[in-house]
Amino acid sequence: MLVHINTQLKGIACFVSRLWLTGYLLMQIRSFSFRFNVNFFSFVSVTAGLLALLLILLEWTRPGLPSPLRPICDLRVLNHFIKEARDAEVAMKSCREGCSLSESVTVPQTRVEFDVWEKKNALEQAKEVQSGLWLLQQALNLLRTSVTNTALHSHIDNSIRNLLSINAVLRSLNIQEYTPPASAAGLEGTWSVSSAADLLQVHVNFLRGKVRLLLLDAQACQQDVS
Repeated sequence: MLVHINTQLKGIACFVSRLWLTGYLLMQIRSFSFRFNVNFFSFVSVTAGLLALLLILLEWTRPGLPSPLRPICDLRVLNHFIKEARDAEVAMKSCREGCSLSESVTVPQTRVEFDVWEKKNALEQAKEVQSGLWLLQQALNLLRTSVTNTALHSHIDNSIRNLLSINAVLRSLNIQEYTPPASAAGLEGTWSVSSAADLLQVHVNFLRGKVRLLLLDAQACQQDVS
């Protein structure tokens, strides 16, 4: 009986601490927005990627779980990242100055041939997605240093953080961590783009396509449902 009560108290304490942490972060964001005369809702939109990652971490530490890592199978997390990727694409298309890419970058192919995709095993599919995420991260890092338009910096920073969050989601699904190559030269299924708008369009399409397919078919998520 005492053990059961102890477990319940620990669960309540963990829940309260998580709730307090979330509330504290929101209060700090609101305080920051007033102090620097920033629109609160705009600022929350900019920091939503970080909050989404926080929710992932809180889910991992939910009380009563046999393991510290719980599969993140809720596609609303990915949908949020896709929305922010689209916002970045729209902002780039409306940019008129200081928004060019300094050189061509290698990006993943986004077209999905379903018969080819379905013939690949889970490890091959995961490796293709992980290599694509790595390519996009390298390309967005270059874009960040190329762009001088400060209004775009927050969008690009969000996109980079979201790619890191997606990798965290993949790790929660027991997908083996990806070891990036020394260069993109030997990777298959890639092509080059020379404009920032094309890069951000590839980013959106890759998340909507291969990343979504991988999450939908993840074995850990199928077990989670059953």
